[in-house]
Amino acid sequence: MKTNILGLPVKESEAIVNELNILLSNFQVYYQNLRGIHWNIRGKRFFDLHVKFEELYTDSQIKIDLIAERVLTVGGTPLHTFEDYVKHNQLVVGKNISIDEKAVQLIVTSLSHLLKLEREILNKSAEINDEGTNALMSDFIAEQEKTIWMMQAWLEESL
Repeated sequence: MKTNILGLPVKESEAIVNELNILLSNFQVYYQNLRGIHWNIRGKRFFDLHVKFEELYTDSQIKIDLIAERVLTVGGTPLHTFEDYVKHNQLVVGKNISIDEKAVQLIVTSLSHLLKLEREILNKSAEINDEGTNALMSDFIAEQEKTIWMMQAWLEESL
């Protein structure tokens, strides 16, 4: 079995790079959705949500960079064009969302799908002992599960 400089099997690492690039594309769409709802949110909860959405898009921007750097570390090239992002996106694209419940629901739905992608990557990276990718996905998963819980709690309060 041929291994890369990290000691990981080349063929399986290439598959993980492909999965990471799909995650990267989806995170870019998630990020842009967050920017849009941050800009367009209206209503009595504007001040609280405007700040929260900024917090979330800032965090997603950091995660995007971490994913791209992991792609490079494993030996791949991160996708970096809008064409690539749209091609590999699986998330709902939020357009002109100004209602608080719709904005928060978009976040919950998006994070739920990102979790699915991350768990798939985690399973594949665990099979080849790719601890760097495992750690990254585990950190993302734990944080996003908590965010989903908080957003769900907010949605219940607003009903």
